[in-house]
Amino acid sequence: MYTLTDQKQWKGRIDSTTNTSSFRLHQQVKRLAINDVSASGKKRAALVGFICDEGVRRNQGRLGAANGPNALREGLASLPWTFEDDQQIIDVGNIVCLNHNLEEAQRELGEIVGTVLQKKCPCIVLGGGHETLYGHYLGVRSALSKDAKIGIINIDAHFDLRPYDEQSSSGTMFRQILEQDPYADYFVVGIQRYGNTRELFEKADELQVKYVFEDHMTVANQQQLLDELQHYMDQHDYVLLTLCMDVLNAAFAPGVSAPSPFGLDPSTVRTILQKVTAHPHTHSFDVCEVNPLLDENGRTVKLGAYFVYEALNNLLRGQGS
Repeated sequence: MYTLTDQKQWKGRIDSTTNTSSFRLHQQVKRLAINDVSASGKKRAALVGFICDEGVRRNQGRLGAANGPNALREGLASLPWTFEDDQQIIDVGNIVCLNHNLEEAQRELGEIVGTVLQKKCPCIVLGGGHETLYGHYLGVRSALSKDAKIGIINIDAHFDLRPYDEQSSSGTMFRQILEQDPYADYFVVGIQRYGNTRELFEKADELQVKYVFEDHMTVANQQQLLDELQHYMDQHDYVLLTLCMDVLNAAFAPGVSAPSPFGLDPSTVRTILQKVTAHPHTHSFDVCEVNPLLDENGRTVKLGAYFVYEALNNLLRGQGS
């Protein structure tokens, strides 16, 4: 079900009502129904929420990520507005999963993402469980030619390549995509050796998935990883970036369904995020598995909001380049 965003998600501190250099995001973000999104002289990026953790429930995870989209908006609201005068952020609302109908919600999310991208507007999806990614992908594919090559980059501790014979979940999306779309490829960084079964590693190899272990993502190896990402992005017509917050060390991101004791630090994720969202083939990003119900002192929400802000900066800067 499609709904508009409530204004209460965009409230915060006001330092000035007239001096735009003192404005914060809640004073500048424009709430707009998807049918009202039209051509604009401004460089724009759109936010859309996916209020759903049905995929997490099916995957036997801890529920609460459905509260992520609005929590992320509230985390963004009081951040300073540092964008240019010709740049604009629009919030086109939410897709809400009703009656456990995950597949319908993903289809609806795909329609919103596809509409936004077809209007030449970069899109950021606020999840939601990581099942958000499949709806995001459906929108990207609908906006492209059938033979356009999509390179999916996932910053994640898990492959999410489980079987989907009985039902899809937050652990099946990438297998669904790779088995259904011959023009999609998958590169995942941050894989946990203790977070994936041997069967999942075997399936990853069978599907020719590129992956980098979490313990290989050291400062010494950082440039090599960035070079690999650059080469991968250059080879694809469109780059879709997804971030599962459980890739982070649990000390930084406790509010997730499956915390990672050996996870990445925020600076590593930020570097990858900056690299990928600055590439001219990247036009969309999603952040998933922010669970405010499990968060301590709002740390995960705040970190997720900062990652979204980082992506907004690069996606807006890249327009017209």
